[in-house]
Amino acid sequence: MIKKLYLPLVALLVLAFSSCSKMGELSPDYFTTNPEVLEAIGGKVPVTITGKFPEKYFKKNATVEVTPVLRWEGGEAKGQPATFQGEKVQGNDQTISYKTGGTYTMKASFDYVPEMAKSELYLDFKIKKGKKEYTIPSVKIADGVIATSELPTVNSANAAYAPDAFQRIIKQAKEAQIMFLIQQANLRASELKSDSLKAFHKQVVAVAGDTKNYKLNNIEISAYASPDGGVELNTTLAENRQNNTEKYMNQQLKKGKIETEVDAKYTAQDWDGFQELVSKSNIQDKDLILRVLSMYSDPEQRETEIKNISSVYKTLADEILPQLRRARLTANYDVIGRSDEEINAAFDTDAKVLSNDELLYAATLTNDNARKEAIYKKTVELYPNDFRAYNNLGMMAYANGDLATAENYFKQAASKNANAAEVNTNLGLIELTKGNVANAETYLSKSTGANTANEALGNLYIKQGQYDRAVQAFGDTKTNSAALAQILAKDYNKAKSTLSAVKNPDAYTNYLMAVVGARTNNADLVKSSMDKVKQQDAALAAKAQNDREFAKYANEVK
Repeated sequence: MIKKLYLPLVALLVLAFSSCSKMGELSPDYFTTNPEVLEAIGGKVPVTITGKFPEKYFKKNATVEVTPVLRWEGGEAKGQPATFQGEKVQGNDQTISYKTGGTYTMKASFDYVPEMAKSELYLDFKIKKGKKEYTIPSVKIADGVIATSELPTVNSANAAYAPDAFQRIIKQAKEAQIMFLIQQANLRASELKSDSLKAFHKQVVAVAGDTKNYKLNNIEISAYASPDGGVELNTTLAENRQNNTEKYMNQQLKKGKIETEVDAKYTAQDWDGFQELVSKSNIQDKDLILRVLSMYSDPEQRETEIKNISSVYKTLADEILPQLRRARLTANYDVIGRSDEEINAAFDTDAKVLSNDELLYAATLTNDNARKEAIYKKTVELYPNDFRAYNNLGMMAYANGDLATAENYFKQAASKNANAAEVNTNLGLIELTKGNVANAETYLSKSTGANTANEALGNLYIKQGQYDRAVQAFGDTKTNSAALAQILAKDYNKAKSTLSAVKNPDAYTNYLMAVVGARTNNADLVKSSMDKVKQQDAALAAKAQNDREFAKYANEVK
């Protein structure tokens, strides 16, 4: 009897003990992460975790809260927890079978901070079973964080240059008109004495007589007849007006001992001029007249149809047609500006005689940065409302790594022209150096037209984690940032080529080359590149020892 009771009692005790026992520590073998080594992307550290609760582990009346935690010396960051429940728990969380266990996937994302370079990813477990709560040991599931995307290569980007508009040769033209009476081609004395023609001749004489500052190219004569009258009559009339005007012009040139080409032509019926004058007028039924012109191309039919609009034909005859009986004279000439030598000499002796564009152009004539800076500062002094000199002073400060001074100049430039593409490009770069990606995006949305706008956008796309788009934006640019985008997009051959072509390689150029070596299993390239980094920037070289890019190359980065 006693034996019969003993076995069921033992079974009950085992069952009771089993149901009261705690869920134990989990092995790291039950977890994987993607990526295996965490990496900063667009200022975040994203990870996908796949976990497994083994068979006969998850108690039927338990809930487990799993929290990813990224820990480093002196700090930690927690991700969004996920909760799982046993088969007897009433809830909306994922249910895990006691008998078969279960797998799960959870995502986490941490805001990147530099201290994460030497960090580890853990899962924390908090278990509830009835009224009892307890924890089990945290499980380390990954190392982190590769932070190559956070390298400050934007600091060595090319700020946008605001160009001058200097033109040594500026094409100009001086015009005058000689008017004719209806069906006449003779030059009237009143027309030849007009103020317009006097000013024309005066300008021709001035241009021809000052070969240092001007060059007279030619004089064009365009003679016209109004479109009323037959084509044959108007052809003869327009041709005679051309010939008479050309003869007169040649006489004036000979009298003034001026040599230049005279190019003459005529238009028998000036329908284009007629249409232009009508469209600009306020005459009655002008829309009807313009419609006739669009409907008919034959000159005689056009004239007939317009004459049929009797209500306005007298107005046309009095106001429009007389303006078309003319010969137009055009003197084409070049205004010749100062030579490079004259501009440099003027800056050294009396900069006030130079225009703002001449001063800005003068800055392009030297490779001496001290002189270039002096020219821009003089431009600011003489032309304080021109944004370009402020911008270009900021560009020089940015290139020298003086970001505070650069920002000050860019803001002064913005106060003169807040819409300038160059200014917005450069303020966008400043915001990127500060890590203010949203502000940078706002500025760079107004950068179209600046000479380095695409490069600035490439740097923005790196910060946003859009690496393929960054590569496309950089194009053939040979900078640290362009190479960084190519590395992040896993085009290592192209990155190596870009880094080799950087004009003024610095410590970050060589650091990135070492990254290329590490990612392509080229230990020699890692070592040779890091040796250069040590000579250029000891602090950056020290950083490499904690950089997980070089986890397999401890000896090469020592």
